[in-house]
Amino acid sequence: MRPALFLDRDGIINEDLGYVHRVEDFRFLPGIFDLCATAQALGLALVIVTNQAGIGRGYYTEADFHALTGWMLERFAERGIRFTAVEFCPDHPVHGIGPYRRENRRRKPGPGMILDACAAHGLDPACSLILGDRATDMQAGEAAGLARLILLPASEAEIAASPTRTEVVRTGGLAAVAKALRQGQG
Repeated sequence: MRPALFLDRDGIINEDLGYVHRVEDFRFLPGIFDLCATAQALGLALVIVTNQAGIGRGYYTEADFHALTGWMLERFAERGIRFTAVEFCPDHPVHGIGPYRRENRRRKPGPGMILDACAAHGLDPACSLILGDRATDMQAGEAAGLARLILLPASEAEIAASPTRTEVVRTGGLAAVAKALRQGQG
């Protein structure tokens, strides 16, 4: 079993512009490539865990999501960065349409995406961390038994709704997280 860095997508890997599903709207956040390269060099598996309720709401399709994800992963691969998995949940219990309108343990704050990735890829939650920008990311990490929960950036409301052991990065953004990993605090 190996440790992993679980990453939310919108707000951590790319700017959260609301239901991003097209390449032309996808903007990588500064520092994401360095952070992922650092984590990979330290032996952490990289896993994306992302709610994609835009699919369930009918704003875009699973095919659109997969096309954008393929493009995104190619940009990482060009820099020698490989992801172990990309887990997503298209369902929404209230706003989902048709088969997407349902409760799903994979939808954050549920731990399903994290636990499924751990089971499928031999990842150890007790040695892993999650980096997200919402309380639901932190709650999913807590429920999955992850060692560290890192919130960035964070509004006061997201901080207040997060588990008490959440580490809040208030300054320095993704570069500060990468620096902490390099200094052996990861």
